[in-house]
Amino acid sequence: MKTKQKSWKIITLAAALATGLTACASPGQEAPQAAPQSGDEKTKLTIALDWYPNAVHSFLYVAEEKGYFADENLDVHIQMPSDTNDPLKLAAAGQVDLAISYQTQVISARAEDIPVVAVAALVRHPLNAIMTRQDSGLDSPEKLAGKVIGYPSIPFNEAIVRTAVKEAGGDDSGLSFVDIGFDIVPALTAKQVDAVVGGYINHEQLILEKHGVAVHAFQPESVGVPDYYELVLVTSDANAEDKKDAIAAFLRATSQAQEYVKAHKEEALDLLLAKQAQEFPLEEDIEQKSLDILIPLMDAGDQPFGHQTLESWQTMIDWMKERELISKPLQAEEIMQNIAY
Repeated sequence: MKTKQKSWKIITLAAALATGLTACASPGQEAPQAAPQSGDEKTKLTIALDWYPNAVHSFLYVAEEKGYFADENLDVHIQMPSDTNDPLKLAAAGQVDLAISYQTQVISARAEDIPVVAVAALVRHPLNAIMTRQDSGLDSPEKLAGKVIGYPSIPFNEAIVRTAVKEAGGDDSGLSFVDIGFDIVPALTAKQVDAVVGGYINHEQLILEKHGVAVHAFQPESVGVPDYYELVLVTSDANAEDKKDAIAAFLRATSQAQEYVKAHKEEALDLLLAKQAQEFPLEEDIEQKSLDILIPLMDAGDQPFGHQTLESWQTMIDWMKERELISKPLQAEEIMQNIAY
């Protein structure tokens, strides 16, 4: 699920690429690298998650546990990042074969000439939302004018709020933004801020409501921000060409797994919960509700699972450029590639 991203630090990334990102691996643990197939030898692929394992990753664990990866002659290693900035950096440096990242972060990276490309759209619509307490009276975006907004210091999130206020006819000049990191739930629960952005409808909103804090959630696509892909699957430019067959096999397996998730939600969630029971226990009721939210948002309709459109990418590229979130224009063809499977 979620997608906790921080500001893109190009200097840090460039240094990490230069040093091979050895610091990103756990001490004494080396991530498996992709190997060419020979005979019955399985092709190894590593994928870095965007965050700790949760409902959005159910399709990966189904593919693993049900043997869909094995059926494609793949040996897939799923790893959790030690920092939420790591997955894209690891993919760019070739330290993992695939990573789950964010459409907006991929655009920012590519604008800085980082060699990453998206090969699938996983969550096809925003999960991020501006949230206010229902008891605050802030029930429409223009009422946020002059208010204090808590956010994880991500420029894109600030742009969402400013756009929402202006689109609703409000004045964004008096907005005050406070860096609360990812302490979205406690900040809104304790009324430390008037509103938050950077929390997700399938996580923070569910937790807030579970603990008795009813919220208004203004989703980006309803307040003047283009509809966008929340989560995408990325790889390096080199891997997109050199490992295209393995990535296609990965997409076949995960497409089959996502169909299983849709048809057997309880069983799929049980696999995830069992896998994480010892390492990272999850709240079953939250993950159940999260999966219900996610399944339709991951559906590509009559297109293959993961299908991307040039229009989605170009619209968000242009929107980010207009708001000076990226420094140069880009073409969608530079950033995305649909790999036939």
